[in-house]
Amino acid sequence: MNGNDSITPLHLKFIELLEHLYGSFDKEKNKFESTSNSKIARDLFYSDSQFSRLINGTASEGEFKRAIRNVERSLELRNYKSAEGPAPAVQTKTGQPVFLWILTFLFAAATMYLAYVYFSAENTSTVEVAETDTRYEMLQWSYENKYINPYVKLRELPDDCYYPCYKYQGRWSLKKQYKIPFFRERNGFHYVAREATMYSNCLVADRNEEGEAFEGYEYQKHEIWYDKREMPIDSFLVTAGSTKIRPEYTNAELEEDDNFVKIAYVHTFFRGEYTIDSSGVHRSGKVIGRDIEFVPEETLQASLSSEELMGELIDEVNAIAQNRLEDFSKPISCNPAKLPREDFHQISEGDELNFSCQFSTGRFLVDYNKSYELDYQYITNVCR
Repeated sequence: MNGNDSITPLHLKFIELLEHLYGSFDKEKNKFESTSNSKIARDLFYSDSQFSRLINGTASEGEFKRAIRNVERSLELRNYKSAEGPAPAVQTKTGQPVFLWILTFLFAAATMYLAYVYFSAENTSTVEVAETDTRYEMLQWSYENKYINPYVKLRELPDDCYYPCYKYQGRWSLKKQYKIPFFRERNGFHYVAREATMYSNCLVADRNEEGEAFEGYEYQKHEIWYDKREMPIDSFLVTAGSTKIRPEYTNAELEEDDNFVKIAYVHTFFRGEYTIDSSGVHRSGKVIGRDIEFVPEETLQASLSSEELMGELIDEVNAIAQNRLEDFSKPISCNPAKLPREDFHQISEGDELNFSCQFSTGRFLVDYNKSYELDYQYITNVCR
């Protein structure tokens, strides 16, 4: 604000809510009197640049609305905790407080329930219009909130500091998109893995006493495209019968090719388990839920030759949805990812997990690579 009185109602509401948590706000310095902006950003799991946009009033309307909802939920949880009183921190045999175990269980149960509500795990749904923010928002809030914290803390690690998963905790993002031509009754369908965000925390269970496993809750926003030429799958492979995709197909931007038409978005919620050993990081897991959001019909009609073709493609995508698209998130056959670093204590933001996988579509096997990049690490210090 810095002397600028042109504050928007959303900006003002955001500041007023934060004052309930951090005391009065100095409008001249754009700071709260009792807590630094960096500390507040850390509490709310924002980067300094994200929080700076919010506090200075330059964030978008959507960013302000999401931030306001996050702070409101934080206040609700604080009020709830105040009403209930402190929970006893009884120690288990592994040194983990029982209260932490209960919180972790409730967090996982709540997250899975919310995924079920949003995605309908039993039956993949299709929708004409959907607010994409809401699908990711609850997962984000479940982790980026100082009152619900599923992470194992530095002080909870064993005396010898051998607990590899502690350095894998945080937020991972899909490093690079990948494309897969897939088999249907007609040629021409392509699956583009566009975005994925995974929040990971140590798997707290008796079978993970050595800290060699972590779990990841992942939101994926992918796409289904149609090739008007309806070229067969093997035309996108290096040679007929090969499992390798042509580099020019991998590197192509479908938006720039008039032959390709985006039909739908695929929203998926996935829970994975990752085990760490000397050979690498092993991935397994399953889809919790999924839905399909069609591109508006007026947009499709403008790109396709006829309304009849549009109807056929929508029917085809609905048929895909009824099969629950299991192959598109389930790692049919993946090699372990190489350890980001030999010394797990040295793992840091920017490190990657690269899984080489094979996708089964009809009679075809197609190779693809799924890479995650650690873009927010919960524990940056090294256990000593």
